[in-house]
Amino acid sequence: HDQLDAYLARLQNLVGDRPLILSEIGLDSLRNGEDLQARSLDDQIRTALTGGCAGVVVFTWTDEWYRAGADVDDWAFGLTRRDRRPKPALAAVREAFAEVPFPPGVPWPRISVVVCTYNGHRTIRECLEGLGRLEYPDYEAIVVDDGSTDGTAAIVAEYPVRLIRAPHRGLSSARNTGLAAATGDIVAYIDDDAYPDPHWLTYLAAAFVSTRHAGVGGPNIPPPGDGEVAECVANAPGNPVHVLLSDRDAEHIPGCNMAFRKTCLEAIGGFDPQFRTAGDDVDVCWRLQELGWTLGYHPAAMVWHHCRNSVRAYWRQQVGYGRAEALLERKWPEKYNGTGHVTWAGRIYGRGLQESLGWRRGRIYHGIWGTAPFQRMYERLPDTLGSLPVMPEWYVSLPALGLLAGLGPLWIPPRLVLAVLVLATSVSVTQAALSAAHATFSSTPPTRIARCKRRALTAALNLIQPLARLFGRLGNGFHPRRGDGIRWSSPHARSWAIWREHGVAPERILQSADAVLRSLGGPVRRGGNFDRWDLEMRAGLLGAARLLMACEDHGAGRQLVRFRTWPRLSLTALGVVVIGAGLSLGALFDGAWTAGVVLGVASLLVALRGAFECGAAIGAVAHAVDRAGGRRS
Repeated sequence: HDQLDAYLARLQNLVGDRPLILSEIGLDSLRNGEDLQARSLDDQIRTALTGGCAGVVVFTWTDEWYRAGADVDDWAFGLTRRDRRPKPALAAVREAFAEVPFPPGVPWPRISVVVCTYNGHRTIRECLEGLGRLEYPDYEAIVVDDGSTDGTAAIVAEYPVRLIRAPHRGLSSARNTGLAAATGDIVAYIDDDAYPDPHWLTYLAAAFVSTRHAGVGGPNIPPPGDGEVAECVANAPGNPVHVLLSDRDAEHIPGCNMAFRKTCLEAIGGFDPQFRTAGDDVDVCWRLQELGWTLGYHPAAMVWHHCRNSVRAYWRQQVGYGRAEALLERKWPEKYNGTGHVTWAGRIYGRGLQESLGWRRGRIYHGIWGTAPFQRMYERLPDTLGSLPVMPEWYVSLPALGLLAGLGPLWIPPRLVLAVLVLATSVSVTQAALSAAHATFSSTPPTRIARCKRRALTAALNLIQPLARLFGRLGNGFHPRRGDGIRWSSPHARSWAIWREHGVAPERILQSADAVLRSLGGPVRRGGNFDRWDLEMRAGLLGAARLLMACEDHGAGRQLVRFRTWPRLSLTALGVVVIGAGLSLGALFDGAWTAGVVLGVASLLVALRGAFECGAAIGAVAHAVDRAGGRRS
């Protein structure tokens, strides 16, 4: 049973949005007996259908079987004997199919379904119709109208749901309003532009009943018939996806289809109101896991989720996601790498994932002499080099290369940059075209021209998505707040020490400094197990400061605490300054004074900006240490 269950979970993730059907299940009664065959088929059917399979095919109806013109008499897989007399397996199969997906009488928990909406009159009716078709014995539907001005409330009033009207405070605040009003043990959230499968709540509840997960999610699939643009957006990056640590354990479940135990949500204080449009689901998942709880995923707890149906709407959505990423990085800097990208421990599943460029091919597990029972391809994870064209920072380098190429008439070497620019642009276009070529659509256009247009639009969306995310991130970037004793400091390393007659634990000082830095709103990271620093504060894209603390115990509770802080330029800043300065010197030596001056000034501006950010970060670190009780002597 457990092996079949695990195998089905793996298959569900491999098939993606497509339904999974087991085309042949059964057991030989000649070798195992008719009673064991009946019990086995009952278990196989129930396991498959509770695991989310769309159907199963039992092999076979009768023991009478022919192959290659000869009677097969050395096995008996049939539900009936050769003379068509029923075996016990026939009754077992009939009963199992009659009770799927779950037998009657199961004590299901009460679930509160919360729909948060803001000017969602275009899709809210379809969502409420779907909630009315749910086949679940004990649930309530709550609609939180977050200050809509388009008549959404009038539509909601037509349905037997509980409507709560609130001022417009954003998505997280609306989710918290629904949480406070919920009477169920489980609180399930669905977006107003989505509608559930009739068995949505049943499969969510089954996951909660059989595990101790704090939250459970499921797939969100674009419905057919939304138009050409929506079809392309469904295959573009940036749509809600789930991140799985295993086939059934999740690291992240998207907000359009997520459910939580009410007690767990209340324990973490609900959703963070600073996330007004997006990012709230990522934040709440991380906070739950930070307290030791786990998240689950059920492939049959499905909702249909509409994609944006215009390029403009898609652009605005991705810009909003970029702003949310900036907020998340500010709150969870330890979840992001040095270049500002989130580092998931699990694997991302869903449509629209961008294809990374690489020359390493996957490998097929076939066993010795091809005897492995389940042969599958193991895909290699993309390396950093192959993933560069899908990073937003890649799009920053293209204009920089264009500016360098513009210096070609003033100095011959920058003309070579034009070739690099063409190559870099070609890499981005190739990556987008590759992603579009691998896209799957729910319908096939009648003509080749229409099919090419669809692929071209999908490729274009792959190109603009990182740029939109970058716009959003930069528009909500971090700038250290002035005041509260914070002063800009010269960007150089410094050390100081304090004497304490009554010492305290070193961790308390660092924890206090960390709390002060986080209260300033900037990205703060803690040093890892092998790092020779304790805290890092970033003041922008180019500059940061690090802090190291050491304590000397002098007996009788006395303590000497030493601090050292130093600036740290990002690799991006160092690369731009070094390369720009080198090109400037080369131009000056060649007598191209104008090009040399332009390159030198550009490098100097980047260096000055980096120095300014480093000084701001050092000032913030010194301020935090003072506030934490480590005042400089």
